[in-house]
Amino acid sequence: MPKQKLPIPFERFAKEFSKAHAAYERLGSACHTSGPLEAKTRELVQLGMAIGIRSEGAVHSHVKKALAAGATAEEIRHAVLLGIPTLGLPTTVAAFTWVGDILNGKRQAIAKKRV
Repeated sequence: MPKQKLPIPFERFAKEFSKAHAAYERLGSACHTSGPLEAKTRELVQLGMAIGIRSEGAVHSHVKKALAAGATAEEIRHAVLLGIPTLGLPTTVAAFTWVGDILNGKRQAIAKKRV
C-alpha cells in the first residue's frame, strides 16, 4: 500500500521543524519495535488511544494504518465498540462516525460532490 498523504499542517510542521520531526519519527519507530505486538494489534491499540483523546484526524489515520496492517472492518468496529465502558457512549458514537468516514469512503464521496 502506498504511503498515505499526511495532513498539510503536519507536513508544514515536518518541514519547519525537521529535527524535531525526525526525532518524533524515531521515537514512534522505537515504540513500535520494542515489544511483541504485531502491526495489526499495535494499530488497533493506537486507534483506541486516538478515540480516547477524541482526535478525529488520528482516528482516520489509525483506521487506514490498521487496514494496511491487515485488520478487517469488523475488527476495527469491535475495537471501537470496546470504548463504551471506558469512554462512554457519546465518545464511542463519535468514533464510529470517524471510523465510518474511512470504512465507508464518505470523505471521498463528499469531495467528489463538491467538484
